Amino acid sequence: MMADVAPRSRWKVRVLGALLVVLVVGGSAAYLGWRQAAPPVRAVVIPPPRFIGLSTTFTVVLEAARGRIAQAEVRIAQGGGGAVVLTQPTPAGSRLETPVTIQGATLGLREGAATLEVWARDDYWRPLRRTDAPAVSIPVTIDLTPPSIDVLAATQYVSQGGGGIVVFRLRGGDAAEVRAGTLAFSSFPAGDGGARVALIGLPWDFRPGTPLTVAAHDEAGNAATRGVPTEIRTRHFRSDKIRLAESFLETKVPELLPQRPPTQPLLDGFLLINRDLRRQAEEEKRRAALRTASHALWEGAFVQPRNTKVFSNFAEMRTYLYGGREVDRQVHLGYDLASFRQSPVPAANKGVVAFAGPLTIYGNAVIVDHGLGLQTLYGHLSSAGVKAGDPVEKGQELGRTGSTGLAMGDHLHFEVLVDGVSITPVEWWDAKWIRDHIDRPLEQAGLPALGGAAQRAAAATRTLAGDPGRHPRASRR
Repeated sequence: MMADVAPRSRWKVRVLGALLVVLVVGGSAAYLGWRQAAPPVRAVVIPPPRFIGLSTTFTVVLEAARGRIAQAEVRIAQGGGGAVVLTQPTPAGSRLETPVTIQGATLGLREGAATLEVWARDDYWRPLRRTDAPAVSIPVTIDLTPPSIDVLAATQYVSQGGGGIVVFRLRGGDAAEVRAGTLAFSSFPAGDGGARVALIGLPWDFRPGTPLTVAAHDEAGNAATRGVPTEIRTRHFRSDKIRLAESFLETKVPELLPQRPPTQPLLDGFLLINRDLRRQAEEEKRRAALRTASHALWEGAFVQPRNTKVFSNFAEMRTYLYGGREVDRQVHLGYDLASFRQSPVPAANKGVVAFAGPLTIYGNAVIVDHGLGLQTLYGHLSSAGVKAGDPVEKGQELGRTGSTGLAMGDHLHFEVLVDGVSITPVEWWDAKWIRDHIDRPLEQAGLPALGGAAQRAAAATRTLAGDPGRHPRASRR
């Protein structure tokens, strides 16, 4: 009996030993497999570039699932060679976010196809070394050739608060604009061969001597600039004094500042309106400028409403007096046109409504887009009969004059804007000015006139060809 017990005990010991070996070996294998399965460093390039140019910037983000990032490199591979553009040789924690700027001309590589590679490894121990491979590979094109700009023609001189046009040819660029100091004016395609046009409008206080330049860049980040041979002339503007009556403040401050605390003095409310709300209106005008057509919508000279009289001028410096003392100064950026109460307000030219609604100090307002960044604004309306997106014809009624906003009486506030910059309306009311300052540079560049001028000239030519003895404007008998 005792003999049987001993073998069974030995068998149990052997089984337990075998199970222990299996557990140790299996556990070790599972542990090693778990360590080996740890994911490699994850890499993201923001934004992923399509081109490498003279200066290309992006951000590389690395994240280690286990351990720390031990080493990282950014390389440009091309053919059998390449260049290392960034090295991170020391541990940098589990996450690394670093900006990268590649100066393409210093790489010693040729223009054409290449690959942007991000290499990275962590310090997490694994039983077997992973096969070396980039964490991310992005196909790119090396492009080191900047855009080519040729200024073809421009308005010979532009006055402060005035407008003009720049005509140029762009090759190898994706975008271009005309810069005037800190301002940038959009350009638009005009004909074939890369010709582009940009209307410009200088603020009333633009400093003579500030250069005008055409600036262009391509998707690779290559940039180029060219000067514009335009003379900037000074212009004198009028000034005026406005005395603030208590009755005016009692009416306008609650209307334009309904959230005003009851304890706030009326004058403080007026100053908030005259400064902050005026600034908000300027920002809205700039936003409306983005909603412009890429071609000219206007036809001929712009029209001043009939039977109106200018009683306040463009860029007039207004000094506000209250109780006999000066309390504020602001510049009036348009013309105030007086007629009879609730007069019809005609569109100055053909276009599309870019904005219609309340516009702080301008009250009820309409902004009409005439294309290429050129727009007109109609303020202080008692009512508006159009909405954003509506096409309008020259002379079509937009609404009726009124005294909404910061108006002291019924009138129309009228502005001309280029890319949201207010300029004097007088120029665009003048057909001769348009011919000399807009159409002539286009003619010099070999391009047709804008605003229907070419079509009208062609129609006149066809009429004359059909009846050489009759002027196209002659009336029928």
